[in-house]
Amino acid sequence: MTEEPTPETLESDKPIKQRKNSLYPGVSDELAENMKSGWADTELHDLRPIPQAEHTARRRAALSARFPGERLVIPAGNLKTRSNDTEYRFRASSEYAHLTGDLTEDGVLVLEPTGTEGHQATLYLLPRSDRENGEFWLHGQGELWVGRRNSLGEGEQLYGMPCSDVREVADKLADATGLVRIVRGHDAGLEAALADKVTFERDEELRSFLSELRLVKDEFEIGELQKAVDSTVRGFEDVVRVLDKAEATSERYIEGTFFLRARVEGNDVGYGSICAAGPHATTLHWVRNDGDVRSGELLLLDAGVETHSLYTADVTRTLPISGTFTELQRTIYDAVYAAQEAGIAAVKPGGKYREFHDAAQRVLATHLVEWGLVDGPVDRVLELGLERRWTLHGTGHMLGIDVHDCAVARRETYADGTLEPGMCLTVEPGLYFQADDLTVPVEYRGIGVRIEDDILVTEDGNRNMSAGLPRTADEIESWMARLKG
Repeated sequence: MTEEPTPETLESDKPIKQRKNSLYPGVSDELAENMKSGWADTELHDLRPIPQAEHTARRRAALSARFPGERLVIPAGNLKTRSNDTEYRFRASSEYAHLTGDLTEDGVLVLEPTGTEGHQATLYLLPRSDRENGEFWLHGQGELWVGRRNSLGEGEQLYGMPCSDVREVADKLADATGLVRIVRGHDAGLEAALADKVTFERDEELRSFLSELRLVKDEFEIGELQKAVDSTVRGFEDVVRVLDKAEATSERYIEGTFFLRARVEGNDVGYGSICAAGPHATTLHWVRNDGDVRSGELLLLDAGVETHSLYTADVTRTLPISGTFTELQRTIYDAVYAAQEAGIAAVKPGGKYREFHDAAQRVLATHLVEWGLVDGPVDRVLELGLERRWTLHGTGHMLGIDVHDCAVARRETYADGTLEPGMCLTVEPGLYFQADDLTVPVEYRGIGVRIEDDILVTEDGNRNMSAGLPRTADEIESWMARLKG
């Protein structure tokens, strides 16, 4: 990786006499002057708005109506240091991306209350690098180093709102009067500039509303989620085709294989892929992915492609590495499948959100009692939560621009709420028998099974968006045999 320019790196190794530039030590006046000119005009005109522009405008209107007369600040966030002078790949905050469609670092959306009803939305962005002052080639974030940015004029065409220089926004907000709210956790500099104008309670109200604004997906979001799911299906197929190579290496081969699909067809993975083979499948968030992949054991693969607009799939399949389930593996798998079927059936408009979880848990508890792993009756097991030793987690969550979308919505609108058409959620029951669990027979130990699909609530029921992947044990075996050739 090339280092940022410094006076030392800009000095020529050749002993050529230079006139030193007063602004940039190590840069000759001749070079500084040369770099100012000779560049083509690359301004783009007549750009089409981004596909979601009409939807982001509607979302901003809903936000404006909820907080009349208040100044609202939604930052994209900044680059974060990975180590020393290198940064993580940037990912815009979900609130900002949802309201603007812009995905660049340092951006800030400000909704300024107007004298009448409503707000004026302004998108503050970093403009094109200045050629006159050398910014574009002497600064590590200059366009010569990191690539071309949209001009402010181009931004206005793309995003459908006025755009201004983000380097001015902190001072403008610091001088502002009246009520201000900011989405916290993304831009420490802006939060500091507004420290005497904001309160945690008001800011949390803003964050909660923006979370609830994403509960029901519009047609653009549903399309992006389906795109993410379809890419994810292809990523799972990729993994099955290379299981022999994973057996010769480790779970990391699986992780890398899926990541390739995510980067080729999308922006990234939507979350750290869980590529859990053997007993690692009993660890819910196993993302180390450094273990052995052994024939005869199961692979629990929980992964999702994130689209270029940041919507992510979230799918899990539990696969026999050899291509064929053992009798006990199939027994456990079939129980989880039955639980998922019950959970999916409970996803429908007008139903309570919690009902799909309750339906799936009842099926799992019934099997645990039948297997003699816990004393019944089933109602007693559920009342005391005894099944949770092996079921461990909730049966699903909202899905969208975040893998756990709408996470700070109020309880009454989410966990205690009612399902509506356009909501998208996962249904993902599981059974996990830890390798050191002495309460179960030895043959159960180290087996973990989860099946997860992305379910869209429709007007008359639901649609399994990830139905492109097989779910029954027989279907899984036939699908794997076909892919392995």
